[in-house]
Amino acid sequence: MAALRLGKPAMDENVTQTDRTSTIGRGWLRRAYDWTLSWANHPAGAWALFFLAVAESSFFPVPPDVLLIALCVAAPRRSFRFAFICTVGSLLGGIIGYGIGHWGYEWIGRPIVEFYHGEAVMQRIQTWYHEYGFYGILIAAITPIPYKVFTITSGLFSYPLGGFLLASLVGRGLRFFCVSGLIRLFGPSIQSFIDRYFNWLAWAFVILLILGFVVLKFLKGHL
Repeated sequence: MAALRLGKPAMDENVTQTDRTSTIGRGWLRRAYDWTLSWANHPAGAWALFFLAVAESSFFPVPPDVLLIALCVAAPRRSFRFAFICTVGSLLGGIIGYGIGHWGYEWIGRPIVEFYHGEAVMQRIQTWYHEYGFYGILIAAITPIPYKVFTITSGLFSYPLGGFLLASLVGRGLRFFCVSGLIRLFGPSIQSFIDRYFNWLAWAFVILLILGFVVLKFLKGHL
């Protein structure tokens, strides 16, 4: 894609308006990513992780996994502590996102969802909920969809708050603790594997969790 050339007339540029917007958007997202990652070497990195997890649950674009992985790689023995901080922050932010969807969707929630092109995701979450109930919420909490869209959707459609909180706690906690556990077990060498196959790992978490519930239900019925 051609680079933007400042100071020349628009008609002389070989960059369409769509390309221009896309380039600017990627540049902004990259700066947000770099800013997030810069906290890994900061003394207040754990606090940054907490507030990032809170913000990402309702509006911030960069997932907390970025900083979580960097912190765990730098201090593997503190991996589970970082995962706990990330889970608590994400859960608190999820409550905020739920409130936005429930009480302020038209003013705040809709612009956020549209910014992330999450309309189709909202419909998918609603379908999962109607078909699978609590397990649909749980699947949405674990899978690599924008968590902020999930929290806002849950509030908009008034999903049971207790089920929402439980699904968020289990889903986000499982995700963060699994990532931290992999780094603690295998060390920094596992980071590139997580970066490359993160979405596949998230779906694997979902499958294992559902299988666990199925096994427990089977055992309960035969004991």
